[in-house]
Amino acid sequence: MPQFKLNPYLKGNHSIVSPQVTGLKHNQALIDLVHRSVVALSICGFGLQLSYAQDSSAQSMQLPVLVIEAQKQSAVDPLQLKQVNSTGSRLGLTAQETPATVQTITQEDLQEKGLRTVKEAFGNVTGATVGNVPGNPAVLTMRGFSGNANTVLQDGVRVGASTFVTRDLDVWKYEKIEVLKGPSSVLFGEGALGGAVNLVTRKPNLEKKTVEGLLNYGSFNTVRAAIGGNLPIDDELAIRSDVSYLKSDSLYDIDDQETTKFGAAVSLLYKPNDDLSMLFSANFDHDKETSSYNGSPLVSASTAKNPSHIVDNPYGLVVDKTTRHKNYNPDSGELSADTTTLSWSTDYRLSPSWTFNNIATYYHADRKFYLSPEQNFDSQTGLFKRTVQRWSHDHDVWSNRFSFGHDQLIAGKYRNRLSVGSEYSYTDFSSPRPSGNLNAVDPYHPNVGEMPTSDWAGWTSYNKFSTQIKNWSVFAEDAFNITPDWLVVGGARYERLDVERTIDNILTDSQQQFNPTFNPFSWRIGSVYNLTPDTQLYGQYSTAVTPVSSLLVISTANGSFDLSKGKSAELGFKSSVLDGKLDMIGSVYWIELNDILTRDPNNINLTVQGGQQVSKGAEFTASAAITPQLKASLGLAWVDAEYKKLIEAGGANRSGNQPINVPEKVANASLSYQFSTLPITVSGFAKYASGFYTDTANTYFVDGHTTYDTSLAYDLKNMTFTLWGRNLTDEFYGEYSGYSAKQIYIGAPRSVELGVTFKF
Repeated sequence: MPQFKLNPYLKGNHSIVSPQVTGLKHNQALIDLVHRSVVALSICGFGLQLSYAQDSSAQSMQLPVLVIEAQKQSAVDPLQLKQVNSTGSRLGLTAQETPATVQTITQEDLQEKGLRTVKEAFGNVTGATVGNVPGNPAVLTMRGFSGNANTVLQDGVRVGASTFVTRDLDVWKYEKIEVLKGPSSVLFGEGALGGAVNLVTRKPNLEKKTVEGLLNYGSFNTVRAAIGGNLPIDDELAIRSDVSYLKSDSLYDIDDQETTKFGAAVSLLYKPNDDLSMLFSANFDHDKETSSYNGSPLVSASTAKNPSHIVDNPYGLVVDKTTRHKNYNPDSGELSADTTTLSWSTDYRLSPSWTFNNIATYYHADRKFYLSPEQNFDSQTGLFKRTVQRWSHDHDVWSNRFSFGHDQLIAGKYRNRLSVGSEYSYTDFSSPRPSGNLNAVDPYHPNVGEMPTSDWAGWTSYNKFSTQIKNWSVFAEDAFNITPDWLVVGGARYERLDVERTIDNILTDSQQQFNPTFNPFSWRIGSVYNLTPDTQLYGQYSTAVTPVSSLLVISTANGSFDLSKGKSAELGFKSSVLDGKLDMIGSVYWIELNDILTRDPNNINLTVQGGQQVSKGAEFTASAAITPQLKASLGLAWVDAEYKKLIEAGGANRSGNQPINVPEKVANASLSYQFSTLPITVSGFAKYASGFYTDTANTYFVDGHTTYDTSLAYDLKNMTFTLWGRNLTDEFYGEYSGYSAKQIYIGAPRSVELGVTFKF
């Protein structure tokens, strides 16, 4: 009897999708039993191999044949290649079936590597670099593009530009972090060019009651505590709740930068039968710094008391190690956000081959940016000139996305998976934005003064922004098996963006209003070929769009421009060999962004769309269980990014220059050994990033760096004690830049932390 596998590539976990075949009669009780068994085994992390058996003469379908492999997820499939990746598509494709680079960081990975915050987790993504610029916490650079060219989601929902909505939160509440490299506007709309990162929260299940938590204490008076639990109420209802708290004098050891992060999440699962499930979720997050860290300003080498040599420039400016811990923000400054997200998702099986999904989301955030963003050295006075801002955000988003899925064999042998749907969101954003200048301060003995109030007479600029965005889109995806080993995947998305902007100038009592409209279309086509059941080759071509500046605060002048258009090609492979003990992902890519803003070469006073930014590169990620006790991981990335066409104010030609905050090479590696005779695990971690420029003129170059971390874990029956050491060599290095090109964000110094995790 010939067979067509439900998933022709994998032996891992999948959901059963039974194609509808005329004349097929099922025993409902047996189907229910099979479905419940699959769900239970999937949650426990077992591997399943499912195949549809087809009678070629009767053209009838048999129930799936189950082959159960009782192996721990941590022992096999370390890169989650055989697991469904919800960020790569809405078709239920696994990572191996997705014609793009996808990477998953699990909660287990986060705990083993001592990654506490979103910024630290993002930094573990192959090829990624991250900065904590106060106005853009956990801002991400990936594949040569930074900021709003990368999309950050929560549970697959995009609520706005990443530089506005991303916060450097505690990662306790996340089950995993999924990363899709390259353009993804076809899935998530405008702004997704370098990649998309999906923060997937923990979900309740009906299987068993669990309680887990952690308690840590470390350098800089850092305390971290968290607890979470899952409670099945009955056969149809389950609830999960997670709470986390982090408090530190400063995670970077900066003066007057007390840091607090609090998160609370609760979700309720209602699953009355195998065809219907509903999930109701509420998330609240609070993060606050009493005074933000804006980087270490450069000073003249003659002024510096302990000059470093991590920045190259023609002006003789250096980072003075003496100012390493200094904070030049005024007292009573604040960087904070209170964020609430409510969601209701529904999954319903309409028939054996049709499914329906809907997710409704409400998002609200109040943010404060009370700080001195720029501090520039004045060689005449030897002081730091300072700017000041007292900005705040009131940000609301309502969204709803629905889709229909179809999974069926065509002509009895060609599997086809289809998803079609629509999404609508409404954004209401307001932001008072007073700005001005503060008294200059001495670099070594700063008298920082007080943060001005909103009615301060010294504001030199005071605008109130009001923005409403209506975003409607339709989308479709399809995955068609030409043969059991050859899959073709395509998708398209059309959007309409109606923006209403009002700018009230408080100082001049004047107002500007404008209403730009955009109608972008994005698409992708890709293919995956199965060399063996465990090794795939893939290729993809995709497009994306991104605004010339964030739509939430777009200016009158920029509102008249169209969206910038991106396109990308990628080739790669994914492989799981040695019985799943070695997983590898490799890719080469090319991304081109056109229609970025530049000056007209014939009239340098005129801004036009005609600039171009290009990146090409290669990435490799591997994870291996070398022996039952020895595990290793490796991430390597190389990127060649440049402005192909860019002319700035005054006619300065930046063509051929490297974009800001883009290192050419990034690498990370880990090695852990678990003693066979002792409940002890020793681990080491290394991260390397080559140098980067802080300005488009490529005048200021920050040298590359390597950091080393380690951990020692002691396991008991239901708990693990772990001692972490971070930046063991106490490397003094610049990790990012922001605001002024002459402010370098210095990485955290050496630190230690002791913690315990438990699970019952």
